[in-house]
Amino acid sequence: MKINAFVEDLKTKSAAELNEELVAAKKELFNLRFQNATNQLDNTSRIKEVRRNIARIQTVITAKGKE
Repeated sequence: MKINAFVEDLKTKSAAELNEELVAAKKELFNLRFQNATNQLDNTSRIKEVRRNIARIQTVITAKGKE
């Protein structure tokens, strides 16, 4: 249910807000990868979660573009 709420929240946002969210998620992914490379990351599953969130954001952006 948590994922569905996230996707529904994305669908209500404008294209500019989605792009801001995408940039923030990509920055977070970069930071997580950097922490992982330096062995400072405790929760490595967070990388997978952020990657999937980026894909969800991009999917909603594409769907809004086709409308």
